Amino acid sequence: MPENSIKLGVYTAILHEYELPEALKTIKALGLGGAEINAGGFIGTPHLPVTDILSSDAAVEDYLGTFAEAGVTLTGLNVNGNPLHPDAEVREKHSADLQRSIELAARLGVKRIVAMSGLPGGHAGATAPNWAVNPWDSAYLDILDYQWDIAVDYWKDINARAAGHDVKVAIEMHPQNLVFNPATMIRLVERTGATHIGAEMDPSHLFWQGIDPVAAIKHLGPLVFHAAAKDTRINEACKINGVLDDRFRRLSPDEERLNIGGRYYVNEWPKNSSWDFVAVGRGHDVGFWRDFLAALASVDPGMAVNIEHEDMELGRIEGLQVAAATLQAAL
Repeated sequence: MPENSIKLGVYTAILHEYELPEALKTIKALGLGGAEINAGGFIGTPHLPVTDILSSDAAVEDYLGTFAEAGVTLTGLNVNGNPLHPDAEVREKHSADLQRSIELAARLGVKRIVAMSGLPGGHAGATAPNWAVNPWDSAYLDILDYQWDIAVDYWKDINARAAGHDVKVAIEMHPQNLVFNPATMIRLVERTGATHIGAEMDPSHLFWQGIDPVAAIKHLGPLVFHAAAKDTRINEACKINGVLDDRFRRLSPDEERLNIGGRYYVNEWPKNSSWDFVAVGRGHDVGFWRDFLAALASVDPGMAVNIEHEDMELGRIEGLQVAAATLQAAL
């Protein structure tokens, strides 16, 4: 592939404790040139003055000037959430954030938005999402039929909005969503007739499902719009409990916990877990990442690949340094 054709950068959620100029300075110091900015969904928007961008051309110019001054390109907006949640409080916010992000991207000249497909409840009147997989029982297919009807109507509308603004929505294939692997990604595109919906290739969630990300890229081909660099380590405990590990702990109100919408929070990760998210290179070696980047470049030589840091064993900057060094060696 052409040298340095892939645009390496950082998804800046890990740098939300910094003001945007400092976050961009950190990215540049890592030898990287791109940034993906959060625009809503599960988490906030400290690096994006949403109201100003939507209402002021001068604010758009000033915002993009911050990137230009840092020598970093704005390569995408991220609005991961559950726009199909059966709880209206969550659904309405996450859906509005996704719709708004399309307008934000258009105003900023950004061509890629990262999102999740979402997950409805299992039936009319449900109050919690219901992830039905391996549907050997016809009752599970009843659930999926209900959910897919909701998703198809919703994503037809999102595709039309995206097409109208010349923006593409890249869906992260994330378990606990209707779209979680290449087959469900293709199903969504085919059932909606989408032209502006495709995949964000985040290998971390594919690894623990037993999916080869390079094979998945080749299978999806031009449906891959955007990519994340996040690694997964399969642990010894997986031999005992497998990848479907439910040993999470609910955090109490007096403990530090992350709200992800409405009355819902992230739970504590299992101890002695079956698998963990780790910095790029700590789950798979440079050889894998070289093949990964080459496969992406075969789809789009200028594709943006943004590091997402969720390694709990490394500090924020340390984890980014490890990931950046691995990817730079892979190029």
